[in-house]
Amino acid sequence: MSDPMRPTRSTPAEQVENSWYVLDARGKVLGRAASQVATILRGKHKRTYTPHVDDGDFVIVVNAAEVELTGRKRENKVYHRHSGYPGGIREVTAGKLLEKRPERLFESVVRGMLPKNPLGRKMLRKLKVYSGPDHPHAAQKPVQLEIDA
Repeated sequence: MSDPMRPTRSTPAEQVENSWYVLDARGKVLGRAASQVATILRGKHKRTYTPHVDDGDFVIVVNAAEVELTGRKRENKVYHRHSGYPGGIREVTAGKLLEKRPERLFESVVRGMLPKNPLGRKMLRKLKVYSGPDHPHAAQKPVQLEIDA
């Protein structure tokens, strides 16, 4: 048992070591894959997890265009954005977004699972999403990520 007078260890930001992972999203369910990617971006999979420090890892998602949507989300799930002008709200269904901009769909799902503050925005910058099988991050030697989905 730990000593109750011993303070909780907090990882300093300069001691954080980031790894690179690559996830093939072909045939994976969107929400299940995104939740596990969000966990890795936050760093909750590490023993050194500290809530106020960005100690997560980089994640490269390939084949985002071939992700699966369950149920009737393809027709019924609607994403909104606003131009900032009166009447400037735009709606697009998940199916149309998956056809035209699959990267944006995956990023928006993961964004909703991260903290809504500057730290969450910093974590989101470590997510790299590509609709096809190729990515320009081979120099980082990413490790293949297997998720249970």
